[in-house]
Amino acid sequence: MTLEGVLPVWKPAGFTSHDVVAKVRGILGIKRIGHTGTLDPQVTGVLPLCIGRATRMVEYIQDLPKEYEAVLRIGLATDTEDMTGTITEEVSEVRLEDANIRSVLESFVGEIEQIPPMYSAVKIDGKRLYELAREGKEVERKSRKVTIYRLDILHIDLQQKHPEIHFRALCSKGTYIRTLCVDIGKALGYPAVMQSLIRTSTGSIRQEKCLTFEQIAQLKAQNDLQAQMIPMDEAIAHIPSVVLTAQEAANALQGKKIVMTVSPVIRGEVEHSQSIVRAYSPDQRFLGLFEWKSASQALVPVKVFL
Repeated sequence: MTLEGVLPVWKPAGFTSHDVVAKVRGILGIKRIGHTGTLDPQVTGVLPLCIGRATRMVEYIQDLPKEYEAVLRIGLATDTEDMTGTITEEVSEVRLEDANIRSVLESFVGEIEQIPPMYSAVKIDGKRLYELAREGKEVERKSRKVTIYRLDILHIDLQQKHPEIHFRALCSKGTYIRTLCVDIGKALGYPAVMQSLIRTSTGSIRQEKCLTFEQIAQLKAQNDLQAQMIPMDEAIAHIPSVVLTAQEAANALQGKKIVMTVSPVIRGEVEHSQSIVRAYSPDQRFLGLFEWKSASQALVPVKVFL
């Protein structure tokens, strides 16, 4: 059986996202695998891999909100914004109150501006920032807008020399939790660093669904792995859907533009006059992604799956 779909992997510490892809390629003997969002080597958590034709869905899964659980340490700063770096600043005493911490964290909910850290994969003039950082260079970075949908405090420990805040964040693509930790520290009046980080979900793909390397290898040996994979259209269930007639479905599979004589019933919220939708045949077979253009009452093929 040819494996196809989204494989929810639990990334262990010490692996880059590319390392995870290479490891799973070795286990499955499949080359066509893509990951859906970079995680730093020391970070553990949810890393969905797209297998086979599902690699064409990577960009849509990458755009989904991510949830993290982090530990923020107050009173220290490092050059990497996490504990893998060199300490650049340290204070001997931190005085904070619980109410003040909660108020400051609440102020970060919503759309915020972030400056990408120097130790990141962002490219400037064709070079990764972390490559420049390793050369001892620091360059100006433009701030970017990200959204923090929710920020929940799980635990506050003010008894340590360097107090810790455990929190859960649901955020948009491109959010740097390391930088969020540093910026929260600044708002509290102290240097801060990210102590640890776990990604607990990508969209609806949560920690409970994820498989370790060992589980993947065992399920592969038992020919049971496909049953644990998420169908590619289910992995992008946030995208609105439409059911076509038999003739429209036949035209869709030929990559033809489909002009609708009657406005289709689109399930899900269409945000713009032009929007991507999932198209299905009358027997609920996934046909691909199409762009709905309301002005011309047409579905234009974007990605078709024969």
